[in-house]
Amino acid sequence: MKNYFPTSLCLISIKNTISFVVFLLVSFSINAQNLEKKLSKADQVFKSYAYVDARAIYLDVAQKGYSSPSLYSKLADSFYFTGNLEDSVEWYKKLIQLYPEDLNPEYLFRYAQSLKSVERYKEADTIMHQFYTITKNDKRANFFAKKRDYLDFIKMQSDKFELYPLNINSKNSEYSPSFNYQNQIVFASSREKNNTFKLHEWDEMPFLDLFASNIQEDNITLDDPVKLKGKINTRFHESSTSFSKDGKTVYFSRNNYLNHKLGKSKKGVVLLKLYKATLHNGSWENITELPFCSDDYSVSHPSLSLDGKKLYFASDMPGTFGQSDLFVVDILGDNQYSNPKNLGSKINTEGRETFPYISNNGTLYFSSDGHIGLGGLDIFVSVPDEYGFSDSYNVGRPINSPKDDFTFILNEETKIGYFASNRKGGKGNDDIYSFKQTEELITSCMQYIEGTITNNTTGNPLTSADIVLLNKNEDIIREIISDTNGNYRFKVPCNENYTLKVKSKNFMPRDILAETTDAFEFINEINISLINKEKLLSTTIEINVGDDLTKILQLEPIYFGLNDAIITTETEVELQKIISIMNKYPDLKIEVRSHTDSRSSYWYNKKLSVQRMRATVKYITEKGGINWRRVRGKAYGERRLLNKCTDDIPCTEEEHQENRRSEFIVRK
Repeated sequence: MKNYFPTSLCLISIKNTISFVVFLLVSFSINAQNLEKKLSKADQVFKSYAYVDARAIYLDVAQKGYSSPSLYSKLADSFYFTGNLEDSVEWYKKLIQLYPEDLNPEYLFRYAQSLKSVERYKEADTIMHQFYTITKNDKRANFFAKKRDYLDFIKMQSDKFELYPLNINSKNSEYSPSFNYQNQIVFASSREKNNTFKLHEWDEMPFLDLFASNIQEDNITLDDPVKLKGKINTRFHESSTSFSKDGKTVYFSRNNYLNHKLGKSKKGVVLLKLYKATLHNGSWENITELPFCSDDYSVSHPSLSLDGKKLYFASDMPGTFGQSDLFVVDILGDNQYSNPKNLGSKINTEGRETFPYISNNGTLYFSSDGHIGLGGLDIFVSVPDEYGFSDSYNVGRPINSPKDDFTFILNEETKIGYFASNRKGGKGNDDIYSFKQTEELITSCMQYIEGTITNNTTGNPLTSADIVLLNKNEDIIREIISDTNGNYRFKVPCNENYTLKVKSKNFMPRDILAETTDAFEFINEINISLINKEKLLSTTIEINVGDDLTKILQLEPIYFGLNDAIITTETEVELQKIISIMNKYPDLKIEVRSHTDSRSSYWYNKKLSVQRMRATVKYITEKGGINWRRVRGKAYGERRLLNKCTDDIPCTEEEHQENRRSEFIVRK
């Protein structure tokens, strides 16, 4: 009390003091009751998805000093669910810092997304690491754990599009562009037509209608929009259209409203459904609901394949991994469709996958906040493969931003397309942007094996050398020749093993092993030098008893695989050099010495080295035609290790490999 009252009032009577304290307690109780009533009302409004109205109450209560996990979570969510992620940062932070016990991990994910919306990526990654620690089975967490360098990939993927402003945007929302095959773009807009428009409770924006704009000669600019005619537009939301190739059939999203009847879920919520309409004399008629829709879950955002046989869409129907997934149905005719099929874990996560677009060549573009991105919804691409669709790849900047980016469409012939975003600098809440694609997107993990073929003696490049690339099964993938500078290059998938077989006239052939990793667009530089046959055979070499031909001829080490005695294609190249020098010196005799590493038992290694020695001698005598009296062998097992890797001493695979070898010792 001393901070509020002067010293002279300390003589106030005890009775008056008690009365004043009682007054304060009653006032506090009344205020607490009022706050509880406000919160109860806000919670009811929040449950009905009227986030803007609920937010106003929550903010008022928070500013009066009230604090609770429920208040902060719902206040943050009221910003998050209406696309205002940057405004949710403060409240998710309070929730996580003040109430860390029994915290729903989903709020960590939303907080990380919100931090990305203001480009605080390091902080977002720290929060995502917490999310991963708690929920390791969550696909979003696993994507993050496997792609912690996602910003590097997005940078690599970026700058493949040029953006252009559009004049059709209003101060409200425009999104979901689609091609109607009539040289028009059809899109959803909440632009105000008069002063009697109705506001949607979710974000207090006018309800959406469908409009069409003619595409001008530059394939980018659009004419002033005109509202679609017929029964397709109503006083509720319509959006997300997809047209048949002849332009006479359209699939579209709408609130659960048909024949002047508004449908609600068991919880009393009006959800989204897919409808079909046909064009008659310029007017859209015959509105029918698709049979796999329901009052109790949303089905929306259709995309029709070019042949009209498949329809892709987003839904939170049973069988959904997360908040919304992408599905596909087969169109069977006569308003008959197959059962919806989930597109699977390469596409769908526990987050939001939505707004699919299937291009004319079958490539899938969609928006997601479950895959790793820049913040909010990002646009991803996935190409068709034998299993359905490939892994999903962020399309990079400038298409994606820290805000919501969605409803991407692309004409693959002109490379012109459109998408929507609520990024900064727009005219309204959501705006449509046009773009031109200038480079192909990365749609698989690929690397490069490249280098220069040179003369071992002179160092000069070898032109027209033959380079054959084989996979791990020895199947030929591709054959090329080195260019005028001796250079070669192969583009190959990640995480694979390869063999390079290199040949050039008058040179000893070589086989080189190559292995790719999981780094996108990484360059594996492998320069290869070839030994001139004539030079090798015409050069006088001083050879003494006890010398190792491996060192004299500068051979690549002849190694064996773990637990095998197989002569590999790479080993054959080196053995051919031994055979060549023995043909040059008919009196030369050698001893093949085979060795193992220390793993396994002494007697097992002894037996294995015998097998390796015999395989090597057999190749030289039978394949090389060298008289057997000139080649003998010895098997040492693990007795002559080159390094410290004895029993019970931990060593790397490379260190063990040093010991699994053959030597070629001159004995005459």
